[in-house]
Amino acid sequence: MYFALFVLIVLAASAIAIWLFLAVAPGRIARQRNHPHADAVRMCGYWGALTFGLLMPVAFVWAYTNSSSNSDAIENT
Repeated sequence: MYFALFVLIVLAASAIAIWLFLAVAPGRIARQRNHPHADAVRMCGYWGALTFGLLMPVAFVWAYTNSSSNSDAIENT
């Protein structure tokens, strides 16, 4: 009985930790890549977590695109 309760608590804590990691990841990626809209990407990640993954793909794609290093390379060509 207690072992099953312990396993259930560990699984719930793991699910919450993964959920929070996925909510924060797009914002961190955008900041590391010096994205011009890093705060908006961060908020999109949080809203993606609140909508249970609906906006997560948008946040991750947005975090990897349109970084300032890419726009500088395009302007220099």
